[in-house]
Amino acid sequence: MDEERLRKMIIKGESELAEFKKSTSQMERALKAICAFLNHKGGVVYLGVSDKGKIIGQDVSDSTLKSISQKIRQKIKPEVCPEISVLESDGKKVIEVKVAEGTKKPYYLDGIAYKRAGSESPVIAPDELENTILNRKKRYWDSEVCDGATLKDIDEEKVEWYLRKAKYERNFDVEPETPVIEALKRLELMKNSKLTNAAVLLFGRRPQKFFLQAEIRCARFKGTEPVKPFLDMKVFNGSIINHVDKALNFALEHIPMKAYLAGKPEREEKYEYPQDAIREAIINAVCHRDYEIPANIQIRIFDDRTEIWGCGPLPEPLSLEDLKNKHNSVLRNPLIARCFFLIKYVEQRGTGTNDIISMCLEEGLPEPLFEEIAGNLVVTFRKYRISDEDMAKLNERQRNAISFLKEYGKLTNKDFQKLCPTVTRETLRKELRDLINKNIIIKKGAKRGIHYTLA
Repeated sequence: MDEERLRKMIIKGESELAEFKKSTSQMERALKAICAFLNHKGGVVYLGVSDKGKIIGQDVSDSTLKSISQKIRQKIKPEVCPEISVLESDGKKVIEVKVAEGTKKPYYLDGIAYKRAGSESPVIAPDELENTILNRKKRYWDSEVCDGATLKDIDEEKVEWYLRKAKYERNFDVEPETPVIEALKRLELMKNSKLTNAAVLLFGRRPQKFFLQAEIRCARFKGTEPVKPFLDMKVFNGSIINHVDKALNFALEHIPMKAYLAGKPEREEKYEYPQDAIREAIINAVCHRDYEIPANIQIRIFDDRTEIWGCGPLPEPLSLEDLKNKHNSVLRNPLIARCFFLIKYVEQRGTGTNDIISMCLEEGLPEPLFEEIAGNLVVTFRKYRISDEDMAKLNERQRNAISFLKEYGKLTNKDFQKLCPTVTRETLRKELRDLINKNIIIKKGAKRGIHYTLA
């Protein structure tokens, strides 16, 4: 069983969760990887495996294992106890050093903190290190006191509306007529008898008096590039709860409708992108953004796509790949998230991005792109320029390539070869060149990074 597990890990190659070292002579590099794993999601170092994934084997004795354990405990702080095992494959022994994600981040090796990025272990930048320390202290910005804010800054009508909706949606046990100060206490939006940042953002008469960055900027661009003049542009301020509907209404005003047959003689119309998916992405941006960053949430609508720009990267330990799979709900603003939950804006199950993907795929659209651009999470909804008539003119291999792109967003030469295993590489290259010449796909990247996307 251990041999099979080892082979499976080696086949996957070095990654954000695995590091190969040919022997204990590379222990210093192994320690760097272990430190990085502790600051990330945990991982495994294999001693006795080349960086190409070849099992070389490693001399193993009790003193060897004891030495590895001592070095890890002595050189990495806070101190950790790794899980060390000896695996065997074809008579060759491999030492497996496994660590879980650390619970006392950040971890330091000889005074330097490392993180895991793909198969590399770079030094954590000072600003990122500071954020890690703050996260460890469980400091949440939305629960901090809003300096200078008083009950006069709170809109009583907004509080009453909210309590009415929360009672209807989640049976929240606070009557709509409850005095504002009592309602805010029940919602845990006061700290030491003072208003929190969350209270002002959710129910303030003018939240931007305290937080200029708490706005949403929406723009409809002409064409496919973010260049002026705008076809339309609006800036929404006020309560962040109201931001959701205002931004969604702007988007729906500028997203075209398309006609389709729903198994009936008459034609029906719906938006080119799923309305609920757009709304979910907007809610996520408002609820989970980093409000300490002096930037605005942006909704950018182009001829071929719609982009929703949040503020700040994903909260750790989430990665972009996690958004496509089952993942925990990691909250940057717990108070705001709880208040959104009570009115059914969010579910706090970590399924929001999965729902967005499912809704787009059900409509025959490509999977939305989740990217971090200039330190911000960006969700991009895409549509196709290729018509059914154009699809009919393509051969079966090309149609398979298009179907793959619709589902996964990009296609490599290796992917195409797997789709058409009996066809020569030269023929497949001609098929791709033909799609490029027809402006159906675009070639991107260079050398090993070459891939194709829909135009």
